[in-house]
Amino acid sequence: MKNIRKVFPGVVALDNVDFSVREGEIHALVGENGAGKSTLMKVLSGVYPVNSYEGEIRIGGEAMSFYNIKDSEKAKVSVIYQELSLLKNMNICENIFLGNEIKKGGLIDWDASFIKAYKVLEEVRLNISPDTLVLNLGMGAQQLVEIAKAIVKECRILVLDEPTSALTETEAETLFNLLREFRGRGMSCIFISHKLNEVFSIADRITVLTDGKTVGTYDAEKLSEDTLISLMVGRELTQRYPTANHTPSNEAALEIKNWTVYDPEIPDKIALNNISFTAKKGEILGFAGLMGAGRTELFLSLLGVWGRKSSGTVHLNGQEITARTPSDMIKAGISYLTEDRKGKGLILIENIIENMALSSLDKRLSHGLIDGDAELSSVEEMTKQLQVKTPSVEQIVQNLSGGNQQKVVFGKWLLTNPKVLILDEPTRGIDVGAKYEIYTIMHRLVEMGITIIMISSELPEILGMSDRVIVVHEGKIAGELPRSEATQENIMTLAAGGKR
Repeated sequence: MKNIRKVFPGVVALDNVDFSVREGEIHALVGENGAGKSTLMKVLSGVYPVNSYEGEIRIGGEAMSFYNIKDSEKAKVSVIYQELSLLKNMNICENIFLGNEIKKGGLIDWDASFIKAYKVLEEVRLNISPDTLVLNLGMGAQQLVEIAKAIVKECRILVLDEPTSALTETEAETLFNLLREFRGRGMSCIFISHKLNEVFSIADRITVLTDGKTVGTYDAEKLSEDTLISLMVGRELTQRYPTANHTPSNEAALEIKNWTVYDPEIPDKIALNNISFTAKKGEILGFAGLMGAGRTELFLSLLGVWGRKSSGTVHLNGQEITARTPSDMIKAGISYLTEDRKGKGLILIENIIENMALSSLDKRLSHGLIDGDAELSSVEEMTKQLQVKTPSVEQIVQNLSGGNQQKVVFGKWLLTNPKVLILDEPTRGIDVGAKYEIYTIMHRLVEMGITIIMISSELPEILGMSDRVIVVHEGKIAGELPRSEATQENIMTLAAGGKR
């Protein structure tokens, strides 16, 4: 890709970007949110047609003009986006051949389709029947189905955008082994990720974008992680986590006792078993555990949106909360920031005002009507406090970078004036620079008197931000670690069901 320039109204998204990938290499594309990575790949995939940008694309030395996605697929380019494009109510075989059907006599040849689907699933190490509905698959299996689609199309260039954001370590390693195998066959893989440890474990070369410009392309083995971060953020980042000295009190902000919840889909299965813990005023309480341990389910059950409650009590500042619906909890002072920012945290087609004010409309009612001036004022002030990078609070949220979208979600919950703020994977899918800003906001909120509970699958984040760590294993509290004893080894021992 040579001299790619893409302009949106008022914004230069790509400014004469050069990007080249060799045959049979895994090439990482990194940069902060908003650096232009996804825009560049949308140019390559035909989402942005040839007449909408300047510059040229060459594959195998041949000039390419992509007017749509189908054109790029004919050139053997396949893109797997962070939000997978599978149709959940269709089976695996139907998804693999969707838009690329095997036909016989003008009709779909299902026998041939299933035979080929079996072979390609075997190739991606997915031992499952092609007639399985996608909605019954975990995220790791769905990711492999997307790769199977690309293999069926005989792609030469495979683009993966944040492919491991919802995968376990085992699933991620399975994916990496597949990519290494594809590399050995001569396929080129473009790997976009904010997880720099993954970038260094799999990439041959790394290209860095900043503010829509190419910073440079480097051999992965010649770069250090700290050097790469400084190239991405345009400055030396001496600390990953801002320092703060919290002084938690012995007084409980949130106290959960004997919390037991049954699985909503399996009547006799106890999903959360007799859980008790306390979150103190003035602290960040980290929740760690393996995927599926029950961390998210625990807090969704407290909000009354998951599971069938059996027993247990919730006390906020010493007062028991008996009515538990999301609105009850918000009014009481407990707010929850979801791990699924785009699916459940934001209305992407609405602007910042509509999104940020959504959970606190009752605070700006006047004679039964929303006070628009008060709403605008509070949103503008919160946008300023959180340093959301936007030309206006009327900006549509889907046009913001991931880090700024996350700040909008923060703002939405801060406008409810919470006493306890539950953050579920607060930095998922955002870059190192934006992460630092989110961490700074978290420390500032604790200084303001807000108790933070942070669920995170990133152990360095848990260790870098938490005053205490609670580890969950198979729906139970496996142990609690003070900051002085919180190490990766101790956390993983408890998370895997071991004893300390």
